[in-house]
Amino acid sequence: MPIMLDHLRRYAIARSLFKPTTLKRAIDKLGFVQADPIRAPARAQDLTLRHRVTGYRAGDLERRYPKLPLEEDFFVNYGYLPRAHHQLMHPRTARTVWTAARAEQAAAVLAFIRERGAVHPREVDAHFAHGKVTNWFGGSSNASTQLLDVMHYRGLLRVARREGGTRVYAVREITAEPADKAGSPGAANADACMDALVDVVVHKYAPLPARTLGQLVSHLRGGAPQWTAQRGEALARAKQRLAHARVEGVDWYWPAADRPAAARWRPDEGVRLLTPFDPIVWDRRRFEIFWGWAYRFEAYTPAPKRKLGYYALPLLWHERVIGWGNLAVIDGRLGCSFGYTSGRPPRAPAFREALDMELTRMRSFLGLTG
Repeated sequence: MPIMLDHLRRYAIARSLFKPTTLKRAIDKLGFVQADPIRAPARAQDLTLRHRVTGYRAGDLERRYPKLPLEEDFFVNYGYLPRAHHQLMHPRTARTVWTAARAEQAAAVLAFIRERGAVHPREVDAHFAHGKVTNWFGGSSNASTQLLDVMHYRGLLRVARREGGTRVYAVREITAEPADKAGSPGAANADACMDALVDVVVHKYAPLPARTLGQLVSHLRGGAPQWTAQRGEALARAKQRLAHARVEGVDWYWPAADRPAAARWRPDEGVRLLTPFDPIVWDRRRFEIFWGWAYRFEAYTPAPKRKLGYYALPLLWHERVIGWGNLAVIDGRLGCSFGYTSGRPPRAPAFREALDMELTRMRSFLGLTG
């Protein structure tokens, strides 16, 4: 059966919004969950998981993380991923070389953390008094916090848990692997690891327009900087092994075992409010192809220039994203406002009923009574 755009849209929704399961299984199925600190009305990782984990409540990932086989780290962006996927990126070779003084400083911090087991950044700052530095946004940050971030990225540290949203670090113990195991050096192994990382990306975001596939493979330079030069070859191999089709002038790619035109890919009749970082929404290029309008994340847009709102949540009904919602918790109650691409909400009673059910789920997820 020829692949049509309708097939790809239904496939994209149904494969991502799988039947809710346990937290571990949901993250395994997703392969990676992007994190974001903004709470509007909850963090992105929680808003993503609430649709895919049975009985999920805001903050469950942070609370349960220490007992799960997960790691926080940078992949194509920052978030949570199964330990097996995390190991594919390490040992990570940073793109800059430390000075002798910086290396000595990091070694002292590493010894300090190893002695204590796990430390909060303020403990490191109090002990070493590293001072202040200019951060990425032009403001001032503790130098200790920045050093811990870099040590985490280089694989010296791992996030053991969070306290009030702040990362608490422990030493990442590295075990030597045989030469034929993932994470060990060697060109053949590098190709295998890169292919596996690309497959994680494709599994989460499929079906992918060719430009987005290339963009995501390019983003892997953040997760695996040691293989930056191999990204082009990895992309070429991916295009050979993935299923693909040209639909309405766009080349699309997805896992070879999937059949987008199969009857199994049928979205349900529910309404869902999706985070801007949800896998259904993340690719703005695909979003516009599927639904015919441009969604933009406007949290960093000056208020007078916003068209949708500070943290507008795309509103999915069945297989259409028909608008957006802005939600906030005010005095213990959920406040909501909505916008629609057609200028007004659907008149169908089924939509109103489904939206009410989604808002009830949102209140339960946030622990609200009204």
